[in-house]
Amino acid sequence: MATSQHDVIDFPALERELQVVIESERKYVRENEAKLRAVSQRVGSYSEFRDLVLTCHLKPLEKKDKDGAPRKQPWNPVAPRNK
Repeated sequence: MATSQHDVIDFPALERELQVVIESERKYVRENEAKLRAVSQRVGSYSEFRDLVLTCHLKPLEKKDKDGAPRKQPWNPVAPRNK
């Protein structure tokens, strides 16, 4: 029995599609949780609500990220260093 191009499964393409769908689902859940938190906090305006939802992907700074800690990435890697 001869196989056609339609019978061949492209596993790398399928894996990429799966990763896109998984990330899309994570984004949806993250944004939905942010919306529910914003509603429960009774934000004052729509712009505050929108800002909370748009920034829901950000993570809080950790103790090691405080001022004085050595930086691994300069703020502007293109600018010349002042010594």
